[in-house]
Amino acid sequence: MRPTRRTAIAVAASTMTLSLSSCGVLNVSGDSSSASPTKGNDVTVGLLLPETANTRYEDFDYPIIKKQVASLTKQQGRVDYQNAGQNAAKQAAQMQKMIDDKADIILLDAVDSHAIAGEVQKAKDAGIPVIAYDRLAEGPIDAYISFDNELVGEVQGRTLLEALGSNADTSDKIVMMNGSPTDPNAKQFKAGALSELNGKVTIAKSYDTKDWDPKNAQANMKAAIEAIGKNNIAGVYSANDGMAGGIVTALENAGVTKLPPLTGQDAQLEAVQRIVSGEQYMSVYKSYPQEAAAAAQMAVAKVQGKEIEFDALTQDTVDSPTNKGIPAQLVTVTALTRKNIKSTVVADGIYKVSQICTSKFASECSAIGLK
Repeated sequence: MRPTRRTAIAVAASTMTLSLSSCGVLNVSGDSSSASPTKGNDVTVGLLLPETANTRYEDFDYPIIKKQVASLTKQQGRVDYQNAGQNAAKQAAQMQKMIDDKADIILLDAVDSHAIAGEVQKAKDAGIPVIAYDRLAEGPIDAYISFDNELVGEVQGRTLLEALGSNADTSDKIVMMNGSPTDPNAKQFKAGALSELNGKVTIAKSYDTKDWDPKNAQANMKAAIEAIGKNNIAGVYSANDGMAGGIVTALENAGVTKLPPLTGQDAQLEAVQRIVSGEQYMSVYKSYPQEAAAAAQMAVAKVQGKEIEFDALTQDTVDSPTNKGIPAQLVTVTALTRKNIKSTVVADGIYKVSQICTSKFASECSAIGLK
């Protein structure tokens, strides 16, 4: 279900002065917050991230949230960070410990959105707010921040069709490599992509990839090549960049020399380099600095009882399988291709040109004016 706008609080928030910071996050003046904060600056934010296979969590999300919490609390707040390594049981234990340690608030990026609902309820019972971060967890969460996930899939599907060109039709066979079935985002990416692809191409094979694991994606792609034929695949939808790497390996192992257009998501460095070299057509760039910094702002505002500031940061609503009308902030996304590397990930300081354009990619970088 697509998100809706919280019009009532939008009116309340309109009296505030909102401006964009250098990373595009709302800066809401503390002068507009509640007169009676429930907590001072000695805030403990529990941060539960799902895995390390995707480099964004260690490279961007955690460091940015840690820095922003410190900044918002005059260096008195702290982040208790744990990573589950794609293990739902481990994440449940990590969350239970944060509850036992009386964290002030928990930012939760769930490994398994359904399985973690019991711990979300325990946190609620203990008076600890939970903000679902990046993935919409089940249970009585207080807010949600992520990207517009159906839009991500739409951008991927639309850009894949553009890569196929004006001659694309239903005779073109596409392989879909969707994300983990335990991740609600994956279902939304898939739905968005299918809204663009259905009726325009043939989905010859479609896989839900366990744990988002590139090795599983590689194995699935190998099976797809054997079933369809290596020369009969017009394009490949990959829900993220990690899996796109496995897909490229499978295609190259099968002897495919001219790779079909391939999508991705997350703008990982290796994926940006594959885009430069032509092995991957596109990725979806999501501004992690914006998402992470806004999540920290939401967490601190919630704990400190700054209700107007919190409402201003959560002007959308979303529904989970267990709860309706969850306050949310949904951050926009951009299709990343060879044409806009400089104006996206380089301009935002995610990567330096020198990181992308190593000696291996020097000639391709020069050819597209990436210097």
